[in-house]
Amino acid sequence: MTLLVLACLWVIAGTLVSMLPMRHQYAPGIALLLLSPVLIWLIGRDFGVLPAALAVLGLVSMFRNPLRYFARRLRGERPEIPK
Repeated sequence: MTLLVLACLWVIAGTLVSMLPMRHQYAPGIALLLLSPVLIWLIGRDFGVLPAALAVLGLVSMFRNPLRYFARRLRGERPEIPK
């Protein structure tokens, strides 16, 4: 599989996960979030900095709430988890 196919599958998986009820999004969402740095690094290695930067912007856009949650946890706060 080429890198572009993997990136497209990641986007499709992210879209499918977003359609799940909130309580079922956690495990696949965390898996996608953990996979993203590797995928973005591979995109940057093969295609350059600009496509990698665009991928980072897309990641931050898709995962803005989980990233906010983890940033608050790192600061020592106890944010509320949506139901």
